[in-house]
Amino acid sequence: SVLPVFTGKANCPYYARAELLADYLQANLPDFRVHKITQHPDKWEQWLHDICEVNGWEHRGSPIIWRELLDRGGKGLLLGGVNDFLEYAERYYGITSMMSSEEMLDIAEENLQARIEIEKEEEEIKSLIKPLQIWITSASASICYQLIPLLANGEVFGMTTEISIHLLDTDQFKDILCGIVMEAEDMAFPLLHSISVHTEIDEAFIQADIIIVLDDVLLNHEVQSLENYIREVSEICQVYAPLIEKNAKSGVRVISSGKTFVNLKAMMIMTYGKSIKPENVIAVATSWESAAKAMLARKLNMNAAGVKDVIVWGNISGCNYIDLSHAKLYGYDCAIWGPANFPRPLLNMIYDSEWIHSEFLSAQSSLSSRVCHCVGMLPAHAVATVLRYWYHGSPPGEIVSVGILTKGQFCVPEGIVFSMPVRFQNGNWEVMTELEINETTQEVLGCLAHELIQEKLIALKEIKEMHPYGADKITS
Repeated sequence: SVLPVFTGKANCPYYARAELLADYLQANLPDFRVHKITQHPDKWEQWLHDICEVNGWEHRGSPIIWRELLDRGGKGLLLGGVNDFLEYAERYYGITSMMSSEEMLDIAEENLQARIEIEKEEEEIKSLIKPLQIWITSASASICYQLIPLLANGEVFGMTTEISIHLLDTDQFKDILCGIVMEAEDMAFPLLHSISVHTEIDEAFIQADIIIVLDDVLLNHEVQSLENYIREVSEICQVYAPLIEKNAKSGVRVISSGKTFVNLKAMMIMTYGKSIKPENVIAVATSWESAAKAMLARKLNMNAAGVKDVIVWGNISGCNYIDLSHAKLYGYDCAIWGPANFPRPLLNMIYDSEWIHSEFLSAQSSLSSRVCHCVGMLPAHAVATVLRYWYHGSPPGEIVSVGILTKGQFCVPEGIVFSMPVRFQNGNWEVMTELEINETTQEVLGCLAHELIQEKLIALKEIKEMHPYGADKITS
């Protein structure tokens, strides 16, 4: 079978003439079918150039007509313009066009108005589709590669929410980003509206709903001092924060993740971006929670999913404390029987208390190694989990550890980003201040806060050195 394809400028009288003759043939010949494509005059030249380049044709002017050989595959067979089609129709079917110039112009005007209406309707439909705009910095990091499928499969934001992902990194990583885009497009996620690469910092965070900051510094303590690392983090955030204020939506949510200075990145984004809502900037501690739960589950010979309410206090990517005093076990096979939703205090189930104080707590160095040297699956899952909770709420009664700007909760000094227990509900989070903590834990929190205060003081000193005349405005 043969399918003639007619394409032309919407306001072209010659296209109108060919179209009318094609309609007549389709109405009177049982095996004659036609496909028509009308292009807006402003888009015609580019469209014609592209279609000719793809098919290897030489053609200028409107219309362009070709035949699609449906049962043979391959490119279409070019017929030409209006005169070529008139000759074709007369030779094969003995039919020609008797259309006057006035009729041609009238139909061309109708075609143009119809094209304008169609484009207006398409724009209105597009305007109703408002995907979440998600920006990921340092997107060449391995965590980003693992994160994209988790964001795009519908489980994080819901099966009716489309997303657009923007990958931001320096130009040297452009090939890696393009490779990620190609794979994501090949996976054809129904909810992935678009995914794009950005290497120009000035265009960062445009219309962002969510920003995931993955920037890390390469640690080598033999070469650089802590002050140099903090300066590097500060310089990154000094670039990002004003762009977030300028380009992102007012309610943008910022997530700090990565392997180094996670708390400090969140702190400095708030410091440099005074109009960014502090409650919308959080640091992710879920990787530590997950790794600790897995270690405990191995000790108890149970599924890690049954270990709940492990709290991560303090500096997520520095000195922190894994608190088991509120931890519970679900589905643990022991002498005490109960329904599936019956919790058992974890500390009552681990009879080897020596293991907790020696191997588990001292093993935080090995736990740190596990968290910091993972290839991306664990931190990607952590970011996706926190985002899902932020948008849809955390499980009722369950504790989630998140780095937030302190306001004196649990006697932790104000004004630092400190990981503590929160719950997510109704699109917000709140600190679970009702939890009781013992004197030992309180002492530990004081020591952890001291480290973060020192980081902050060093960062503020760096700011004053970089901005001697505007430091008060930034740090106030």
